[in-house]
Amino acid sequence: MKTTAAILIVLLILLGFNSFYTVGEGQHVLLLQFGKILRTDSQPGLHAKVPLLQQALTLDDRILSFDGAPQRYATADKQSINVSYYVKWRIANAADYYRATGGDEVQAGQRLGPIVSNTLRNVVSEHAMDQFVAAGQADIAFGALQQANAETQKTLGVSVVDVRITSVEFPDDVKAAVYKRMQTERQQQAAVIRADGKQLAESIKAQAQAQAQVIRATAESGADKVKGEGDADAAQIYAQAYAQDPDFFSFYRSLEAYKKSFGDGKGTIILKPDSEFLRYFGNPAAAPARR
Repeated sequence: MKTTAAILIVLLILLGFNSFYTVGEGQHVLLLQFGKILRTDSQPGLHAKVPLLQQALTLDDRILSFDGAPQRYATADKQSINVSYYVKWRIANAADYYRATGGDEVQAGQRLGPIVSNTLRNVVSEHAMDQFVAAGQADIAFGALQQANAETQKTLGVSVVDVRITSVEFPDDVKAAVYKRMQTERQQQAAVIRADGKQLAESIKAQAQAQAQVIRATAESGADKVKGEGDADAAQIYAQAYAQDPDFFSFYRSLEAYKKSFGDGKGTIILKPDSEFLRYFGNPAAAPARR
């Protein structure tokens, strides 16, 4: 009797524990009866169920990751590229997810991979190779995300949160063409930059020459003005000197002429003895008297 009572107590305890299940943060719980979904619980806390007849299946509501195997895709101009990617996803509809995958994450990844791979193939096939390189991996991945998300929510009850291309490899025969195209583009850009620089340099040079001409013209004009004023002052001084003593002025001018003609001792001048130029030579009386 004691043994039977103990067994009954244990069974009652087990049935009591089996009558409740817990929903944690970041979880979906499906209440199943003979494999049929009775309800979905996502509210955290303790919930009741019929022991033995009903089972609680816990599903992760957090964002999960899936790494896709590298795939070979063809661009719109029939060029081949090898693309590696990863996907971030989460359960959008727990009931649909259970019906599609049985609640198995591995099976979900196996079904999710082909969907994302096909959408990437569609997006890549819409771009030529040069467009694919110019568009960038982020734009290609975003296009695949939109298409994949529409498909997975409908068929798997899964929402695709993000698609990222981790690497793009070009086959050897394509690499040379891609590098050649990139080199040509860079050379064209360099030619444009050089042409712009040459044009700017010519403009700066022309401006500098124009400024130099203005400066020279201004300086020459100033010099001519100063020279003219100096010549006018000299003429005035000569006139005043001549007016004060014409003889002395004439004598002084003759001495200046002698100095310029014979100053270096190398000059030779052939003149008549009675030349006006030599009137102060050998004729002291011709010189003006000392005052």
